[in-house]
Amino acid sequence: MKNHLQPIAGAAALLLLAGCASFSADGGFSRVADLTRERTGQAATWQRTSTEADSAQARVAELLKQPLSADTAVELALLNNRGLQAHFFELGIAESDLVQAGRLANPSFAFSRVAGGGVTEIDRSIVFSVLSLFTMPAAKRIEQGRFEQAQYQAAYEAVSLAGETRRAFFAAVAAQDLVRYGEQVQVAADASGELARRMLQAGNFNKLAQMRQQAFQADATAQLARARHQATAERERLVRLLGLSGEQLGFKLPERLPDLPAELATIQNAEQTAMDKRLDVQVAKRSAEATAHALGLTRATRFVNVLNAGYVNKSQTGEARQNGYEVELELPLFDFGSARSARAEASYLQSVARTAEVAVNARSEVREAYSAYRTAYELAKHYRDEIVPLKKRISDENLLAYNGMLLGVFDLLADSRDQVTSVTGYVEALRDYWVAESRLQTALTGGPAAPAP
Repeated sequence: MKNHLQPIAGAAALLLLAGCASFSADGGFSRVADLTRERTGQAATWQRTSTEADSAQARVAELLKQPLSADTAVELALLNNRGLQAHFFELGIAESDLVQAGRLANPSFAFSRVAGGGVTEIDRSIVFSVLSLFTMPAAKRIEQGRFEQAQYQAAYEAVSLAGETRRAFFAAVAAQDLVRYGEQVQVAADASGELARRMLQAGNFNKLAQMRQQAFQADATAQLARARHQATAERERLVRLLGLSGEQLGFKLPERLPDLPAELATIQNAEQTAMDKRLDVQVAKRSAEATAHALGLTRATRFVNVLNAGYVNKSQTGEARQNGYEVELELPLFDFGSARSARAEASYLQSVARTAEVAVNARSEVREAYSAYRTAYELAKHYRDEIVPLKKRISDENLLAYNGMLLGVFDLLADSRDQVTSVTGYVEALRDYWVAESRLQTALTGGPAAPAP
């Protein structure tokens, strides 16, 4: 009896050890926070408890008391975006699979009782999966790889949100600024339109010239309406990224964009940096590795898919109790596992091809983003140093000519509109620079950024 129970005791010990797999204290999120901080300068938070959620909301309320900057907007998004929090819970799902892979399946218990002719026969058995015990180390390695992949994916979502928030912030500030300049154009157009109407009534203006001024006024009105809607649309886009609602919608933006830097940033080995730092590249690599490990497990269990062993106890009236064991083995008579192995191999080759595609695209996106960054900088600098000062000098000369009665009032009003238009061009160029700078940083360390509008 004792000898029969030794294998069962060993199996029970293995079951007990397998049940020791447990969850980590932070769910593996510290790695996500570090990856995010390295690439954005901001740490993401995973709010799994009401206390953590309340702390995050307190910080959100504090940030909203002052006009936002690009950095505080990113911090708000990482704290308050509900979609990001939903992505973080994928990490919890992946860790659950990892812990589950370190635990054996529950054993099964069978009991049968047959009575008749004054004889009662009772069979008892407890069976557990031996195959899962043998494959547990490989299964844990696979799930560990998938868990690490989930960590990189969570960081990728956080970094992507940070980049998108920065771009939305700059677009919202610029749109707000453009409304102010559009209102100045509208004032000048209204003044010229009213003056033309009065001069026509006095007989000092012809109808064609008056209609031209009226057309300028109508066009300025339409442009202002578009600018106001664009400002609303850009602000609402930022609102969605920040996850704001209710009283939080009254947040303030700065009146103008940050100034253009003194010089263009120089980036060394941009393509290699992307290969080393980009999170989508890391996710693709780990996906291929996890699939490779899965292929190895599939090949190892190709012919044996079910292997169960257990303890059997049998008692019969008037007879001594009988003890033993049973083994259940799936016989590969019809399915030799070739389909499972072929499927795993195809999945691996697919993941390798996708990893290569991500790498090629990453290099290309970095080159494109850097070109856009340089071009946007040069254009903004050209507006700042050449176009806007030139328009200002022309305006000053026109004002002198008007004071000397060498220029009419309509020419002066038209010049005023033209000068404001050059300033709006600079605002748009400055916005494009900051958006391009954000896209470049995302392309270097995060993943593919949305194309510039």
